[in-house]
Amino acid sequence: MSPQRVAILGSTGSIGRQTLEVCAAHPERLRVVALTAGKNVDLLSQQAISFQPTLAVIADANLESALRQVLSGSGIEVQSGCAALDAVGEWDDVDIVVIGLAGIAGLAPVLSAVRAGKRVAIANKEPLVAAGELIMREAAFSRAQLIPVDSEHSALFQVLDGRDRATVRRLLLTASGGPFRDLTEDELWQVTPEQALAHPTWVMGRKITVDSATLMNKGLEVIEAHWLFGLPVSQIEVVIHPQSTVHSAVEFVDGSVIAQMGKPDMRLPIQYALSYPDRWEADWGQLDLATAGRLDFRPLDRERFPCVRLAYEAAQIGGTMPTVLNAADEVAVARFLAGEIKLPEIARLVEQAMSVHSLIALPDLDDLERVDAETRQRLGVEAVTR
Repeated sequence: MSPQRVAILGSTGSIGRQTLEVCAAHPERLRVVALTAGKNVDLLSQQAISFQPTLAVIADANLESALRQVLSGSGIEVQSGCAALDAVGEWDDVDIVVIGLAGIAGLAPVLSAVRAGKRVAIANKEPLVAAGELIMREAAFSRAQLIPVDSEHSALFQVLDGRDRATVRRLLLTASGGPFRDLTEDELWQVTPEQALAHPTWVMGRKITVDSATLMNKGLEVIEAHWLFGLPVSQIEVVIHPQSTVHSAVEFVDGSVIAQMGKPDMRLPIQYALSYPDRWEADWGQLDLATAGRLDFRPLDRERFPCVRLAYEAAQIGGTMPTVLNAADEVAVARFLAGEIKLPEIARLVEQAMSVHSLIALPDLDDLERVDAETRQRLGVEAVTR
């Protein structure tokens, strides 16, 4: 059987690097045919030399000549620009598209791959948050497979596979609670970007790590789960689970709860998204229940973590409100990392953006892109006060 041909969008990021590890572990099953990056020419060229894809794309067109120079004589085609990146998922020579891009930048590539009927292993939440209805409608039309790479959604996907949604009472999304789950409100105002980037369990990109500190990450996951699994947000609950051993669970109407467990290693859900419906052997570490220790669970306080409350509100309102939530969060996180605002002000910025937004109930792609841009522009220039 021929190996599956894999395109990795965002190959120099955390998800992209770990996807390449999975591909390297299964060379007889997976062949990397396209790699893309935003600006990291050095790492992209190293990856291209190692994996010999057909195509390497650098989104920043100013860096194309540098990439061409390094890959000269390799036989690897070099392209640049966002249009080239977006078109990778449409290639006839691609079977699986891994979306490891950060933020809303993943929306156009996701839509391209979905419309082309590919298997899309999606790691970033923002496209489904901002444009979930559009993406799922296109996937239903093209019969594309959307397989989540997030550990929580991968867990739900594995538990729900082949099961009637009418038998589901609740989806239980677990959250580690981040590094500040036990801090007081006053202590949260003293948190530095460096502290926020030190997640106690997972190794992730900067934006998602800050989202995990505010628990916006979990709020975005609620919206993502709503679209991926076709259940209302009222049937999706977040539970604090510091050990990150239970990646998520499903409660069925008879009271049974089925969970997916494993060591906290992103290579596990990445590999499953590539191997589905099969399971391949892997050496990413095994969970030993005899020595795992205690497993703690507690409810999430939405007032203490207002980003989660705002995500539920945005999902229930629908239309363009989740787009505003997502755009405002991206701007707020960037401003926090730049030292312009404090950690609790992230939620305040998002709430401010949602409060002034004029809702579009049934947006098309043009509406979504315009609302996204307007939200970013507004929050990029308006001051935030405590």
